[in-house]
Amino acid sequence: MNTSADLLKELRIDRKAPPPPQSRRGLWIGLGVAASLLLLLAIAAWFVFGREKAIEVRTAPVAAMGGSGGASASVLDATGYVVARRMATVSAKITGKVKEVMIEEGQRVEAGQILATLDPIDADAERSLYAAQLGAARSQVTGTQAQLVEAEANTRRLSTLVNQQLVSKSQYDQAVAQRDSLRAQLLTAQRNAKVAADRLTIADNGVDNTVVRAPFAGVITAKAAQPGEIVSPLSAGGGFTRTGIGTIVDMDSLEVEVDVGEAFIGRVQPQMPVEATLNAYPDWKIPAEVIAVIPTADRGKATVKVRIALKQKDPRIVPEMGVNVSFLEQTKPEQAKPQTAQQPQGVRVPAAAIVDREGAEVAFVLGDDGERVEQRTLKTGMALGNDRLVRSGLGAGDTVVLDPPVELKDGAKVKVAQEAAE
Repeated sequence: MNTSADLLKELRIDRKAPPPPQSRRGLWIGLGVAASLLLLLAIAAWFVFGREKAIEVRTAPVAAMGGSGGASASVLDATGYVVARRMATVSAKITGKVKEVMIEEGQRVEAGQILATLDPIDADAERSLYAAQLGAARSQVTGTQAQLVEAEANTRRLSTLVNQQLVSKSQYDQAVAQRDSLRAQLLTAQRNAKVAADRLTIADNGVDNTVVRAPFAGVITAKAAQPGEIVSPLSAGGGFTRTGIGTIVDMDSLEVEVDVGEAFIGRVQPQMPVEATLNAYPDWKIPAEVIAVIPTADRGKATVKVRIALKQKDPRIVPEMGVNVSFLEQTKPEQAKPQTAQQPQGVRVPAAAIVDREGAEVAFVLGDDGERVEQRTLKTGMALGNDRLVRSGLGAGDTVVLDPPVELKDGAKVKVAQEAAE
């Protein structure tokens, strides 16, 4: 018994004894790994939920108002096209086969320069025929003149003899009749020779009509015929007959035609200053002025056509180009001096950049960093087509946001859309 009790006492755990020594290095490593994981999770959560998202926007620059030489702001904007007042599709006067074409698109030609030639075989043959007829008529005139000289001499001789009663009166009368007949034949021969000469002149014109010349100096814009084709001044033969050799344009006659709505035509006056901008060169402002307002309206479009003269000639201006024009208000010379101190009057801002926020007209300006916008309260003026006159709040060179979304606020982060950036 004692022995078993002693064995049980040896198996009892002594809770008062100090714990066996353990290594703490693994504990610290575990705590460090847990802390790192928590930090990474916090950073990822900030990027996903806490980082501010940039709003994608479109932008446009603010332009300064033009105003030199007494001209002030635009009172009306319109669109139109460059047209040539002097343009012609050159054709031959006769129907014929093209022998040679001497023009190409873009070539400069002078008045009277040969553009093409037609096959002259028929015209040359007709001229040769009329030349032969003229020769025959002139030969007849010469023969009749010789006969008339002889008849007149015979008549004078018989006149002397009949007075001396050496010949009969009937012989003398016969000589007189023959002389008068030859005179009539000579007159007819001379008239026939004149007709033959006129026919030869017409035949010469027919030969000349086989040569197509430029009616005025200009630039070839279209080449319509090739050697071997049949050309005609009339539309004959369907699609197998050309009606022209080419098109020539006088570049010095270029001007602009625009359609202005009936409701705004009262703002346009002859000799009114205009600023034209070609769609192909949007940064090029071309000075111009109104030539005339065409006194008729288009009932279908409710517009009136206006002719505008371009004051600057340049090879870049070609017919049928699209153009935007701004009609400028002309200030009288006596009124220009007291208004000089008030220049500039404001800036030109796209109307799409101006929105109403809390009862005030505002615009959002892109900051220098290109990432955040600033809200500015504006003092606006009259409408300038698709733009607005802004008297205060913006300056020339500022970049404004177009069609700002409702969620866009002052100081918001933005991202410029790719098409606007380009």
